[in-house]
Amino acid sequence: MNIAISGSSGFIGKQLVAHFSNQSDEIITIPRIKDETSAVEIAGILAKADVIINLAGAPIIGRWDKEYKKTLFKSRIHTTRTIVDAIGLMETKPKLLISASAVGIYAQEGEQTENQFLQADDYLGYICSNWENEAKQASSYTRVAIMRFGIVLGKGGGALQRMLPLFKLGLGGKIASGKQGFSWIHIHDLLSAVQFIIDKSDLNGEFNFTAPEVVTNEKFTKVLASVVKRPAIFAVPAFALKLVFGEGAIAVSGGQFAPPKHLLDEGFQFSFPELERALMDIVR
Repeated sequence: MNIAISGSSGFIGKQLVAHFSNQSDEIITIPRIKDETSAVEIAGILAKADVIINLAGAPIIGRWDKEYKKTLFKSRIHTTRTIVDAIGLMETKPKLLISASAVGIYAQEGEQTENQFLQADDYLGYICSNWENEAKQASSYTRVAIMRFGIVLGKGGGALQRMLPLFKLGLGGKIASGKQGFSWIHIHDLLSAVQFIIDKSDLNGEFNFTAPEVVTNEKFTKVLASVVKRPAIFAVPAFALKLVFGEGAIAVSGGQFAPPKHLLDEGFQFSFPELERALMDIVR
């Protein structure tokens, strides 16, 4: 099978490349799509693709000044739009487009599932909504699945790589109140879920890429501290994050309770459904 991937140099992208390469699938790397990149050019690159996985997007963690907000938006919406336009131009259409999104589309209050949710009334919710809508334009050409990522936990990258050094020094702690949701997924289950969607040809729509055990930020902190056998007595106040990240603090201090209802309803089996087991696998 020929798998085309945008954003293949990121943490998730590299893991997907390794996963499919181990299965002897052919990897097609979609280059970074710039303002001058045409749909015709991308259609040529994608000509033999059976599956397209769209992960491209500038990092969410950062200070969201006016210019960076434009970068966050364009790197997702413009890239996705160009890929969808390219699919429309392809003589032989791919069988599936899997496009990234995030649980940041959801409001922070209450449990949010794929079909019953409140959309976040902030810039992250606005980006995710537009991002998904662009990808769904491809549904007239091919099957479309949306991955709403929670916090991806794995070795060698992602959020855990930034947190572990502090926790191992005993300097870890909850963020803000700690009561906000912390929807997470082990990278192994993420890769398996992508393969599950590819293999099950009747699947489409939105999927929370999260583990069944959704926890609070405070519980995540306690479990991680326990796994590395260090105390976690510090806390990062919300106002300090606001000073550092501005409006972008919501990406660090916010959180959602978003269980993987669609995946579970379809019979997907998680290898790491519980946080402690997942962290022990990664850290130890």
